[in-house]
Amino acid sequence: MRNNDTKKNARELLQKAFAENDKEAVSEALQKLMEELVEEAEERAQEKVEELRQEIDSRTLQQRGVRQLTGAERNYYQKLIEAMKSPNPEQALSGLDAVMPETVINSVFEDLRTEHPLLSELDFMSTGAAIKLLMNTDGTKTAAWGKLSDKIVTELSSGFKEVDAGLYKLSAFIPVNKPMLDLGPEWLDRYVRTVLYEALACGLEEGSISGDGNNKPIGMIRQVGDGVTTTGGAYPEKEKIKVSALDAATMGKLLSLLSRGENGRPRKVNGLIMVVNPTDYFQKIMPATTVMAPDGTYRNNVLPYPVKIIQSEEMQKGTAVLGMGKKYFAAAGTSKNGRIEYSDHYRFLEDERVYLIKLYANGMPKDNNAFLHLDISGLEPKYYQVEPVTGREPGSDATLSALKLGSLTLSPAFAAATTSYTASTTDATNTVKATPTDAAAEISITHTASGTETEVVNGEAVTWASGSNTLTVKVVAEDGKTTKTYTVTVTKS
Repeated sequence: MRNNDTKKNARELLQKAFAENDKEAVSEALQKLMEELVEEAEERAQEKVEELRQEIDSRTLQQRGVRQLTGAERNYYQKLIEAMKSPNPEQALSGLDAVMPETVINSVFEDLRTEHPLLSELDFMSTGAAIKLLMNTDGTKTAAWGKLSDKIVTELSSGFKEVDAGLYKLSAFIPVNKPMLDLGPEWLDRYVRTVLYEALACGLEEGSISGDGNNKPIGMIRQVGDGVTTTGGAYPEKEKIKVSALDAATMGKLLSLLSRGENGRPRKVNGLIMVVNPTDYFQKIMPATTVMAPDGTYRNNVLPYPVKIIQSEEMQKGTAVLGMGKKYFAAAGTSKNGRIEYSDHYRFLEDERVYLIKLYANGMPKDNNAFLHLDISGLEPKYYQVEPVTGREPGSDATLSALKLGSLTLSPAFAAATTSYTASTTDATNTVKATPTDAAAEISITHTASGTETEVVNGEAVTWASGSNTLTVKVVAEDGKTTKTYTVTVTKS
């Protein structure tokens, strides 16, 4: 743009020439002013042409699937490119007065939510480096009726617990070939977001499935909650439930184990996912969930209840996870608002440099009953004619894989082959949770005290009488013949 002072001077010369009635000076001043106005008009026209060219380029890039940058994003990447091109990128980056705009990070998280099969099913959010969660411990119950008194407040607050969920570090390394920087901000944005996406996707997928909680997320296959003992910071794995079929009866029994929270309250079972190894999917799951339609075509992933089957290389072969995806909380963020730093962890050729961006993430099941750890090594295909028939003998396993009475300690420690236990309590009630080794087995529970026998629903609370109580858990195998009975003598003082 032409300098306004130049035009001002030309006008002042013209006015002075008119005042002095100097025709020659008037002619020269007028000529000079016209030249200034012409040059200004040409510059304005050139700016409009450049704006139009950029708009056309942006529309073309958008049609080709290239994400359009905001002004803040373009400014950030241009400064980042200049720093990366400098002879001393480490110093240039440390002095960079721009940080990655939040919109870039949000774009990565949106890609994770929409494009990643597993993460899209979880309760996934972007966050800072440390967070606290307020989790509902009473299933879907978020209110309580009663008089307007402190009791209501107590009832409501008792249904929630605060969980401190600090984030753990993931490092994403970004190798950049210096000539590539000439491709511009759009290319660098796509490249950086792709690196961040892959780093978060891989790290969170592995952690959310099998992470042991020791400086990493707690996976779906791990035990969580009050009373769980960690070893060296690692949470123990859940006992596997053997599954030999995915028919309606077996699936119904599995889902019934998910239908109650840790406190025994019933809840809706929805948003179900089944995570399997890709090899197991084609060798086990696909044959067991594929049927032929009347027109001769096949239908895949046919289950008696809505379940989304997700393949993951992070799932150990022969096992699977079944549970409610939104009952797993995952969070991720970046440090220092997404600053990219020079890294000397790796040394490449002279024209290649490696940069580092630190990511932070964590994840955990919201309760211990949200996910089941399955043993599908014995899963067999279904054969369909007019009605489904199985090509196997009914199971004869009548053992339990776990038996819990709230936070009570069983003596001796539970083992599938041990049938008699004792425990003592001062509690009025405790929640009974008996988990069969074979999902097809039936469980019945009774409570006997003072000669009175009462049926107990698996997953609900039992009310103890003072003195001696006998809890009897009977397991009937799928074959209907094999049985095993476990007893717990509970003394209430």
